[in-house]
Amino acid sequence: MKIAVLLSGGVDSSVAVHLLCEQGFKPDLFYIKIGMEGAESLSCSSEEDIELAEAIARRYGLGLEVVDLHAQYWERVVSYTLDKVRQGLTPNPDVMCNKLIKFGCFEEQVGHRYDKTATGHYATTREIDGKVWLGTAKDALKDQTDFLAQIDYLQVSKLLFPIGHLLKAEVRDAALKNNIPSALRKDSQGICFLGKIDFAGFIKRYFGEREGKIVELETGRVVGKHRGYWFYTIGQRKGLGLGGGPWFVIRKDVDENTVYVSNGYDTEKQYGRDFSIAGFHFITENPWPDASTGVDVTIKVRHTPEFTPAVLRCSDGLYRIESREKIQGICPGQFGVVYDRDAQICIGGGEMRLP
Repeated sequence: MKIAVLLSGGVDSSVAVHLLCEQGFKPDLFYIKIGMEGAESLSCSSEEDIELAEAIARRYGLGLEVVDLHAQYWERVVSYTLDKVRQGLTPNPDVMCNKLIKFGCFEEQVGHRYDKTATGHYATTREIDGKVWLGTAKDALKDQTDFLAQIDYLQVSKLLFPIGHLLKAEVRDAALKNNIPSALRKDSQGICFLGKIDFAGFIKRYFGEREGKIVELETGRVVGKHRGYWFYTIGQRKGLGLGGGPWFVIRKDVDENTVYVSNGYDTEKQYGRDFSIAGFHFITENPWPDASTGVDVTIKVRHTPEFTPAVLRCSDGLYRIESREKIQGICPGQFGVVYDRDAQICIGGGEMRLP
């Protein structure tokens, strides 16, 4: 079986390579280079990543190829991000990078030559009745299925997740015991676009600043000023510059360039139970052809280890979620991810919208 490994230079993908080699495979290694060409302040600092990837390749006697997807990243992921921000929504570039770049462009250019593509994601795949489904990882704290919830069936059926059955501590231990070059490297905080540049600075570069009002939602009282609605997300607390807090962003009016806030740790305005899902995407297939009366599911609305119990309903093609628990900061534009009742299988999801 021919296997391609997406190697980042981090400990997770490095241990994935180690485990495959232990099983007798000789995978080809690929480092995907992304960022914004020609803008140093907005480019990934990939030199260290590539050096570590090369060290892994030498250690196991494997070939390494750097695949430059700068242009595609800009055309597909960055343009998506700017469009969502312009609409007043909160984008998730990590999700779209997985779908469009790591398992999209890479498959088009390279991956189609291989039987499987392996990564260091904390996830699993499960075959049920002859079909492949995206399964959750053993380590709930590190589970990354919410970042993979927009991949399609072709992608999930080709993927291997060698570390999905391990806890993070076990991965780190394996790296140390086997003297893997990246064993002591710290975990990354997301993809280049979010992790290595100032996001507010990036947004300012494209949208500038425009003064607007910060209004207390309950009273209509103007409590401050802001530099543009595009700098704020629903549920945001820090960076508002308001005294007498805490204050939370509750709503944004794009046309009026107004940000609405609510005061207090326990203000009910920051919580919700219901939201709809725009463009619900099923990874493998729809296991609930008739969800009109409600289906018990679990959900994630942000990257956390917790799965929240909920009911999924569908009426006239519109999917709605009714959470059994209060959810803080339901943020339009972010992805609501739906799992089966036992949080074992990631079914799919879509962008959240408020009622």
